[in-house]
Amino acid sequence: MALSVAGAALLAAALAHAQTPIPGINITVGRSNSPEEVATSLQVLVILTVLTLAPAILIMTTSFTRIVIVLAFLRQALGTQQTPPNQVMVGLALFLTFFVMEPVWSQVNQNALQPYLARRMSQSQALERAGAPLKQFMLRFVREKDLALFVRIANIPRPRNLEDVPFHVVVPAFIISELKTAFQIGFLLYMPFLVVDLVVSSVLMAMGMMMLPPVMISLPLKLMLFVLVDGWNLIVGSLVQSFFER
Repeated sequence: MALSVAGAALLAAALAHAQTPIPGINITVGRSNSPEEVATSLQVLVILTVLTLAPAILIMTTSFTRIVIVLAFLRQALGTQQTPPNQVMVGLALFLTFFVMEPVWSQVNQNALQPYLARRMSQSQALERAGAPLKQFMLRFVREKDLALFVRIANIPRPRNLEDVPFHVVVPAFIISELKTAFQIGFLLYMPFLVVDLVVSSVLMAMGMMMLPPVMISLPLKLMLFVLVDGWNLIVGSLVQSFFER
């Protein structure tokens, strides 16, 4: 107890005689004296809102949705439950997303961010130019049926071409198109593993080993099949190439 009190006293003395000042943070709410102060406060709120929505923007307007859903289907088809763990699956999906979206983000950096930082364009112009490459990417993979659905729901005039479709219409159409594509790929992934499960179950039933869970036999066979065909290379390669072939 005495040592603890002495240590606390020494720490307090050291802080009292420290030469480096500790910065303070003050958050106040009051009346503004000029419109510029109001504009600055609104800009801060907008930036905080965008940062809050950044994960949703990353997930819904990039290739992340398709990749992470297909990887989840693969894990379920293998029957490995939590192997690989969620952190590994999400991390792999994120890095594959960065790889796929690198050309798009390079265009955003070159055409919007760098000119804006150099003060060669306004904020509204930078936002417009930043959204153009992302919109073009989504339009490459959106289905016409899904796009027509949200154009009809939004009750807007029929666009003359894809470039005239508003951004807020392209995003939800792109999301449901990616969901359908991911489910189609997941169905194709399930089929070979389903065949293995059916064969193992039939063999066990024919041998009269009804008390033996089929998963105990089928899981090692599915893992062996997946390793022999180099499954990770095939699936990841096919997923990434599906974003570059169109």
